[in-house]
Amino acid sequence: MFNLWNEWFRAAEFAYQTQSVVAMRLMKIAAGGAPGAAESTKMVQEKAQTSVAALTAGALALAKGRSVKAATKAAMVPVKKRVRANRKRLSGGR
Repeated sequence: MFNLWNEWFRAAEFAYQTQSVVAMRLMKIAAGGAPGAAESTKMVQEKAQTSVAALTAGALALAKGRSVKAATKAAMVPVKKRVRANRKRLSGGR
């Protein structure tokens, strides 16, 4: 039972981190100017790069005979890494 709560906690934490990145990005974009335009471009480029990395990680896990659950976890690694990096960058390292 504890493991289930641990998984729920991690999912909730990831959802919070994701939403905070969205909010910080929207504020930066709404402020406009060169920083806002750069953030928009960066966001689109990162989404493409992260999607490819996630698809590759998941496909490789499946090709190695791992379960769908293991492939999903592998696919989420680059996504979580990018979210953490963006949160740190946009919050000034906090």
